[in-house]
Amino acid sequence: MKYDIAIIGGGPAGYTAAERAAAGGLQTVLFEKKRIGGVCLNEGCIPTKTLLYSAKLWDNLKAASKYGITVPDAPAFDMEKIIDRKNKIVKKLTGGVKMTVNSYGATMVEQEALIVGEKNGSFQISAGGETYEVTYLLVCTGSDTVIPPIPGLADTEYWTSKEALESTVLPGSLVIIGGGVIGMEFASFFNSMGVQVSVIEMMPEILGAMDKETSGMLRSEYQKRGIRFYLNTKVTAVSKEGVTIEKNGKASLVEADKVLVSVGRKANLGKVGLDKLNVELLRNGVKVNEHLQTSHPRVYACGDITGHSMLAHTAIRESEVAINHILGVEDSMNYDCVPGVVYTNPEVAGVGKTEEELKAAGINYHVQKLPMVYSGRFVAENEGVNGLCKLILGDDDQIIGCHILGNPASEIIVIAGIAIQRGYTIEEFQKSVFPHPTAGEIFHEAFFS
Repeated sequence: MKYDIAIIGGGPAGYTAAERAAAGGLQTVLFEKKRIGGVCLNEGCIPTKTLLYSAKLWDNLKAASKYGITVPDAPAFDMEKIIDRKNKIVKKLTGGVKMTVNSYGATMVEQEALIVGEKNGSFQISAGGETYEVTYLLVCTGSDTVIPPIPGLADTEYWTSKEALESTVLPGSLVIIGGGVIGMEFASFFNSMGVQVSVIEMMPEILGAMDKETSGMLRSEYQKRGIRFYLNTKVTAVSKEGVTIEKNGKASLVEADKVLVSVGRKANLGKVGLDKLNVELLRNGVKVNEHLQTSHPRVYACGDITGHSMLAHTAIRESEVAINHILGVEDSMNYDCVPGVVYTNPEVAGVGKTEEELKAAGINYHVQKLPMVYSGRFVAENEGVNGLCKLILGDDDQIIGCHILGNPASEIIVIAGIAIQRGYTIEEFQKSVFPHPTAGEIFHEAFFS
């Protein structure tokens, strides 16, 4: 049971690392105690986007008359079939990931792994009654849902994202505690399906550290659709009747049939045995350098466990950097060009710096922005939402940030991410040719705004 590298955790970071390591000639073993794909594939990214696509189709059907389409009979949806489709897609994709990992020659062990210690230049790992010896170790154990210590919460049948993704019965009303990315995606889904949704957020605006202008525009759009927002508001208690809130010293009750807790995630540092290796921690995760190397030179950490950027695509890129470093390939992690996306309808996406970050740091910048309706393709496919494309430029006209509201922001934000990664200035980016008509043409229009 000797291997060059052991990877603990089979989420996006883990399974990608296993593929890259095995392809690079390393004898690789991957441990996953639950299901391959991690939270992202089983309880996060993929299942939520599957539900959100059903909701988007439902939204489009309800608005069909705006596009000259008449629906003769009363349209309806079937939650059991929506959830069943979600489960089938998850099963298909997890099976595909497992097959791909095996095709590269990596060994997969579907058991809980525990780091026993280090001896004679090798790490000992125990799993399923067997002991494995490895030269390198990559820890990708992900994160867990944060459950805040709110009075009464433990005595209430609340939802986390896991339960919200499994329910085939819609509540009449739903209170979402937390207006971050996950909270807003569920707010979007349940609002589309006819549930009365309320969002409670402690901060002055939704979507955390994302651009405040596009976040505010999204909130305004959903207020028009009936979602109630309680900003700068603290939750003081949860009961069967609903959620007790406090704002400006005044308490009130927001009634709800169901409560969804969505206040963030925390790095899963326990139970794997990292403490036996004296690996240094930083704030809420494992401390790593630009190569995803921990304080131990042969131990690496990727994904949510670093507590840095809890995004699946960040984890995938981190794992590539880590494996390249082990293989001696020059590479390093650049977090400035990692996009963030909110898959609401309309979508919000951002990459690079925000105005709020730059103001707080005292860095000079200027903005070029245009409504998305300057793209003919956007106008042809979107009714009632003007959208926004905002480019943030440094003193040298280098693109350092971009923020978009409007479909399909998730698909076109990568263009700005590449520009930031490569250090493009507006003048250099102006020479790029965009096919017409596309939503991505909005960049070309914004260059000259």
